[in-house]
Amino acid sequence: MSTSPDEQKVLEALADIIEGRVVKRSVHSLLWSSISVADQFVQVLEEKGYLATPLQDIDVQPGERVPAFHIDGDTAYFGWVFWEKFTDRKMRKLYGSVVRNAKGDWAIQIAGNRPTPVYVNLSLKGEMDIDNPSGF
Repeated sequence: MSTSPDEQKVLEALADIIEGRVVKRSVHSLLWSSISVADQFVQVLEEKGYLATPLQDIDVQPGERVPAFHIDGDTAYFGWVFWEKFTDRKMRKLYGSVVRNAKGDWAIQIAGNRPTPVYVNLSLKGEMDIDNPSGF
């Protein structure tokens, strides 16, 4: 099935958001001329290796992070799945958006014990400073 030039532009723009090379990955409206492109965004996410996975099933260890998108209606939030360290003995797995609230915390937080899915690409897993997660 071929796509029209306008549809191709939309798919390219969505890929730019996902890759974060041309467009900063942050919070993005999934409306194009007042029409939802959320389904197309999910399609491109999957083509780029992002799979809908419940947080509790994401294999990420303390000191690692994996890029993720949380989709809420017609809005996509970029963030990371990682372990938030409170003390040497107390940590929790978390999705935290790169968008912050007025207090400086992650605007969108999803605890790792929740079955809420996020779109993650485990092949892009990387290291992070567990003592300074706000550094990303």
